[in-house]
Amino acid sequence: MNKVNHRKSPIDDINLIDAHYQSFAFKRHYHLDYHLGLITQGQQQYFYNGSKHVAGAGQMVIMPPDEIHDGQPKEQSGYQVKVFSITPDWLSQQAEEVSGKGHYSFPQNQIADQALFKQLAQLHQQLDNPLVSQLAKDSLPIESFSYLLTHYGHVREVSVTPLGSKDLNQLRDYVMANLDQKISLDQLATLCDLSPSQLLRQFKKATAMTPYAWLARLRLEHAMALLRAGFSSTEVAYHVGFYDQAHFTHAFKQTFGVAPSQIK
Repeated sequence: MNKVNHRKSPIDDINLIDAHYQSFAFKRHYHLDYHLGLITQGQQQYFYNGSKHVAGAGQMVIMPPDEIHDGQPKEQSGYQVKVFSITPDWLSQQAEEVSGKGHYSFPQNQIADQALFKQLAQLHQQLDNPLVSQLAKDSLPIESFSYLLTHYGHVREVSVTPLGSKDLNQLRDYVMANLDQKISLDQLATLCDLSPSQLLRQFKKATAMTPYAWLARLRLEHAMALLRAGFSSTEVAYHVGFYDQAHFTHAFKQTFGVAPSQIK
């Protein structure tokens, strides 16, 4: 049986997930936030950066924003994972305070560091514990993720994914501003000074996704953020461009393994 629990932490920029995925498989997708997953039992297999990987108990998997990946259990018993979903802005601020620069990357997608794993697993529990003081909850994430950045993060130059006269970030800004509208391939192609077929080819080459699959994921990622912020499922569905509540609920559950009503 699949069990998934999404919840907010006392820090607005950090959300928590506890999950046991026994049969649920994530199709290829991306996130808007950093996802740091602590595998506590079993094994997860996933595609990332052009190849297949397997992570087992005691390993941490780092999935940066916008990186295409999938995920599924390697064995019938599934795997259990504790996930931190962290906004890029918050992690960039920590990186800037550590290194003086906010742009960074993690060369290692998987980290096997027993002490760090234990520290982060405890942090995941402490952020949920009403007996832990607010001051501790404010301080502990900074300590833990500063360690992660100094030991496993590298400063990098800002990268862009060109698409004609625009780049992927500019295209996303346009789409986010019009998320409740119908968006056509012609619109996006015109924005990038490309023909529709040129945009389609360049987009698939750059992202390994079609524009419509990328847009569908963007709608649902933003829906997750709005639900966490306290908006109702009906409000969210309309805001991200779903005009049928049942269609939104089905798409959300297929994507995240939980219904919108289960997001706290």
